[in-house]
Amino acid sequence: MQAHSKGVSGIRGSVRTPDGRDLMVERLGDPHGAPVFLMHGTPGSRLGPAPRGMVLYQRGMQIIAYDRPGYGRSDRLQGRTVADAAQDVAAIADAMGLEKFAVVGRSGGAPHALACAALLPERVTKAAALVALAPRDAEGLDWFEGMGPHNVTEYTIASDDPRELVARLIPRSDEIRKDPMRLLDQLRRDLTASDRRIVSDAGVRAMLLRNYQEALRTSAYGWIDDALAFSSPWGFDPADIPGPVMLWHGVQDVFSPVGHSRWLARRIPGATAVLEPAAAHFDALHALPGILTWLAE
Repeated sequence: MQAHSKGVSGIRGSVRTPDGRDLMVERLGDPHGAPVFLMHGTPGSRLGPAPRGMVLYQRGMQIIAYDRPGYGRSDRLQGRTVADAAQDVAAIADAMGLEKFAVVGRSGGAPHALACAALLPERVTKAAALVALAPRDAEGLDWFEGMGPHNVTEYTIASDDPRELVARLIPRSDEIRKDPMRLLDQLRRDLTASDRRIVSDAGVRAMLLRNYQEALRTSAYGWIDDALAFSSPWGFDPADIPGPVMLWHGVQDVFSPVGHSRWLARRIPGATAVLEPAAAHFDALHALPGILTWLAE
């Protein structure tokens, strides 16, 4: 990894993939600790929710986060599928000299974590998916049941008219880049009472705003390509994941409905589902530290 900057708790740098793209990577915590790849949400970046570096040091753990293609400072991979995340994680792990590692993803990052578990079975020790989406073609699942109207509209357009999705998200992303509070204001219509309490915290809100602004710093195409990838065949079957998988979901979630994790729990042989009756989408931020401990054990 070509390091650009260092700090007490982190190293930031870029990794060149075999096909010539650059991915921006950030490592937090103990560089000799148990490695866990953290896949960010949608839209998101490597600056998304994560425990502080000192907490990771105390737990003997390191987190590796990176900007998915098209987000932040990572080059775009046009037409990417969810499965393509596995080759990018493998390239980063190779550059860092990591043979084995765990993976975790939250929200839009969860399918990408599952891709790594399915397609890198010799390297991924454990996987966790928080407030995950299921494949769009999941047999027996009403994909939109329980989903808020904002996401229903976005994913319907992604399937029916990708050009319209591009036309909608580019100007929206331009507005959010200038004022990332606009995204939280737009999401507020779908937030549950639990979600509102979490995002009203000043520290959480400041982190989310930095995360969204970095995600969209150059273009909307990370966001666009995520939505298209979720609305297309993933490129792998979750049933092929051989190792242990933890699925965490708040039952009140309207961004990624709990039925998606229930479907994944039935599909993945080694899955354990933790469904919290009173929790919603952003409660996953509070669940993440405990799940990281499980992943690193």
